[in-house]
Amino acid sequence: MRGRFGLRLPRVSSDVPRTTPSAPAVTPAERGPRPAPAAPRAGLTLPAADSGHPDAELRERPLERRTVFEGRLLTLHADTVETPRGARAGREVVDHPGAVAIVARDAQGRVLLVRQWRHAVGRALWEIPAGTLGRGEDPERAARRELSEETGYTAESWRRLTAGPVAPGYSGELLHLFAAAGLVPGEPHTDPDETVVARLFSAEEVGHLVAAGEVDVKTCAGLWLVGFPRRGEAQA
Repeated sequence: MRGRFGLRLPRVSSDVPRTTPSAPAVTPAERGPRPAPAAPRAGLTLPAADSGHPDAELRERPLERRTVFEGRLLTLHADTVETPRGARAGREVVDHPGAVAIVARDAQGRVLLVRQWRHAVGRALWEIPAGTLGRGEDPERAARRELSEETGYTAESWRRLTAGPVAPGYSGELLHLFAAAGLVPGEPHTDPDETVVARLFSAEEVGHLVAAGEVDVKTCAGLWLVGFPRRGEAQA
């Protein structure tokens, strides 16, 4: 989901602040232990032949898997599959433990976004709070944890929006989206290698950010799922 370095970057409208003071640093001891990332899928699962499958004419049969890279978070596989027409083809697959993202709004209808540097695209972005699932962690519990850690806010009410693949062309990552309301401010507890700025935005401000390309696609999806107005559609 990341671009290349050296992109010509769009500018945010001058009426939208780009930075706010960062939160006080919190030591790892104060933050407590963070759940370990979930283990990637082990091995290659061969589906049973089923001519009655609704997608039988599209289904590819895995034949072989070679693990190319194993990192702290991601594992890259080079797979060989048999296509429905009987040909062999290569597929590169990234295993990811899954993630959560939260559309959090206050009593005035403003949405909470975080800004942090994204090394893969070479710039900072505004995003809805999000994070990686821990090993065996319940998605809603992970969402509550990530909101508190990144922004300091907790929420009085939670609602599951949906879950789905992020980049099914090459990754097995599943993203769980939640809506949170009734925000209560607190102290953030970010990881030592994270620098995060959190801020509440009105519908009009969010519209400027989206139009300027200053948010990522998961943020656009989350805003759309809760019916957040687009630029020029803010309601009184």
